[in-house]
Amino acid sequence: MKAVQYREIGARPEVVEIDTPEPKPGEVLLKVTAAGLCHSDVFIMELPEDQYTYGLPLTLGHEGTGVVEAVGEGVDTSLVGQAMAVYGPWGCGICERCAAGQENYCLRAAELGITPPGLGSPGSMAEYMIVDSPRHLVPIGDLDPVQAAPLTDAGLTPYHAIKRSLPKLVGGTTAVVLGVGGLGHVGIQILKALSGAQVVALDVSDDKLTLAREVGADHALMSDESAVEAVRDLTHGRGADLVVDFAGIQPTIDLGQKVLGVGGDFSLVGIGHGTPTAKVGFFQSPYEASFLVPYWGYRQELFEVIHLAQQGRLTVHTETFSVDQAPEAYGKLWDGTLRGRAVVRF
Repeated sequence: MKAVQYREIGARPEVVEIDTPEPKPGEVLLKVTAAGLCHSDVFIMELPEDQYTYGLPLTLGHEGTGVVEAVGEGVDTSLVGQAMAVYGPWGCGICERCAAGQENYCLRAAELGITPPGLGSPGSMAEYMIVDSPRHLVPIGDLDPVQAAPLTDAGLTPYHAIKRSLPKLVGGTTAVVLGVGGLGHVGIQILKALSGAQVVALDVSDDKLTLAREVGADHALMSDESAVEAVRDLTHGRGADLVVDFAGIQPTIDLGQKVLGVGGDFSLVGIGHGTPTAKVGFFQSPYEASFLVPYWGYRQELFEVIHLAQQGRLTVHTETFSVDQAPEAYGKLWDGTLRGRAVVRF
């Protein structure tokens, strides 16, 4: 079968032929229908050799959908033929966090060597993939797999980051979105669908600011020092009640802290270049402000995100590629020329 793999430190990904896997007891074989590309892929491929821990060769892709082709011993055979999305942050399934459906915060994953698909385990950027347990599959019904695949991260991650702050986002409040890329344009839609807050999008690209307006942002402004005064004006001096940083670089962290209001939440989602830091404490951040670093999302939340998409309240702007075009798609991701999310359709 064809697979897109990262095979050598510092090299670009390649399309290669590898053996089709077979499911072991408890596992599921998925015939992949779509796989999304993510900046996390670029992040791990840019790591120097002394920091790279994901194994080589690595089949990429932690956003995936497919149809169940076969199941291993002990798995319900009625799953065969069903269209599914893959919940990516796999856990042990038995610790306290996993018991609550919070496998993204599994207490034993590192100890047991459990890694997500495409981030240690063979991922969805292949014609077939192994899913370690049927509990990591969520039905998508007749939802377009190209739409559904990005929801497993580009939808789930902003949803999780925003959901915990929803009690603060009543009428008259403001949410600021920093970075209108693959996750940010979805985050805008989630804020508009679930909260009463006005949404202010900040980016350095005119094209991405246009996308922000298309998906419902109330205001779309250049992400520079002028944005601080603009946000203060839009909030009558009180500042933002929520800042979601989908870039995660020093300039956006600094800007986000300047526009955050008293009692507000700052949610750092993006994994940018370098080692950016946030200054918190007296005289550094607003009183009672919270700085949050969420990771991916809960299993139940993926069901909720898919329901939003099925209701037509959430649409991922995608650019579609064939598996043979995947290296080209990764090149566009590296160059920052994608609009929305890149998806490989199988």
